[in-house]
Amino acid sequence: MQYISTRGETPASNFDDVLLSGLAPDGGLFVPENWPQLSAEEVAALQGLPYPELALRVLKPFVGGTVPDAALAGIIDGAYEHFDTPEIAPLKQIGDNEWLLELFHGPTLAFKDMALQVLGPLFDHVLKTRGEKVTIIGATSGDTGSAAIEACRDRDAIEIFMLHPKGRVTEVQRLQMTTVPSANVYNIAIEGTFDDCQDLVKAMFNDQAMRDRLRLSAVNSINWARIMSQVVYYFWAGLKLGAPETHLSFAVPTGNFGNVFAGYEARAMGLPIDQLVIGSNSNDILTRFLETGTMEMTGVTPTISPSMDIQVSSNFERLLFDLVGRDGHKVASILDGFRDKGKYSVNAKTLGTAQAIFYGARFDDDETKAIIKDVYDNADELIDPHTAVGIAAARAQRRDRSVPMIALATAHPAKFPDAVEAATGVRPQLPDHLADLFEREERCTVLPNNFEAVSTFISEQARGGAKA
Repeated sequence: MQYISTRGETPASNFDDVLLSGLAPDGGLFVPENWPQLSAEEVAALQGLPYPELALRVLKPFVGGTVPDAALAGIIDGAYEHFDTPEIAPLKQIGDNEWLLELFHGPTLAFKDMALQVLGPLFDHVLKTRGEKVTIIGATSGDTGSAAIEACRDRDAIEIFMLHPKGRVTEVQRLQMTTVPSANVYNIAIEGTFDDCQDLVKAMFNDQAMRDRLRLSAVNSINWARIMSQVVYYFWAGLKLGAPETHLSFAVPTGNFGNVFAGYEARAMGLPIDQLVIGSNSNDILTRFLETGTMEMTGVTPTISPSMDIQVSSNFERLLFDLVGRDGHKVASILDGFRDKGKYSVNAKTLGTAQAIFYGARFDDDETKAIIKDVYDNADELIDPHTAVGIAAARAQRRDRSVPMIALATAHPAKFPDAVEAATGVRPQLPDHLADLFEREERCTVLPNNFEAVSTFISEQARGGAKA
């Protein structure tokens, strides 16, 4: 398997180089040169496999022999040992052919664990094989940070610096990051928005001297291995509900587009998906694009679903690459204009291609609370605000009730206790392994939204990415 950049200026790369570099040297995102294809017979042959074995089958083509099969199997088995249910991702019916796929049973209670518990040991394996170290820099709107830290903590070949927007994540989300005592973990609270954090990370990756000196790498969903690992649960749910004989639709609450892009990837591989429904909160840039064909930034509005308080959906670049015929130079030109003007538009044909697969709907905080209450009252399930947005979008955009609609439950309700309690009157409790979270000591540095300040701090703290 070879990987190419969405900007078209980076030579084709192997999986291990893509894993460690995260962002392509030309500023683009890596995608497979060709999508792996599974026939209906091959999809059917996956039915009944336990989650780790299914993951191995799905991931092998993407790894392309870079990691030996036995080592990859060991990494996957170890990754899912830390989940609190043997099913890994339980599927529950909540309505008329309407299903909830619970992706929050990992150690940090969010769907990011589904991929990052694989990504951490993958890094370890490749780095030890090469005798190298990396400095991981990431930005989080809430859940990626804790999942990435949990996956990378106490690893000798990794230092991780995680940026989050100060005061714009929930208290549980913040504490899950800032109370990790590991010496290789650094938390930075940026005085700005998530988009500011993301821009700072991209700027550091685009500083070639810093990138080379510290051997920078990424665990955000700009890293292809994140997206790759998320494909598995689409196949998992689809197979449970009868694929490939049965067609499927999925609804995904999304801000950065990585989670729903994994569904697009599963469809490209051969899973029979009719609809991919995007749920937006008040920060509705993706829904507006699907309605108008124009991607336009506006101000970020704080909501009760903070992980979606985003105006720049980095992973949309991967879809854009396909929409414009995999023309990297065209993608670069479009996104250069987006950076300068804050907007870009696609033609009717390109928009129609997207609209044939993707559907969008937006919901404000009051509507989100109403869905949380409705699901609790009628299905006896407590859900978090992000999951509620996904369910609401599924109900608003569903086209065929004979096709199972699967809403992705992306976080445990206890990560957002105030919003859930306000909607239902019930305060969700943290599981036992996090019961003392509010008593743990925090470690965090507050910095301004300033490239010089942040890059200097990281350079001074990092031991660097030299040979191990």
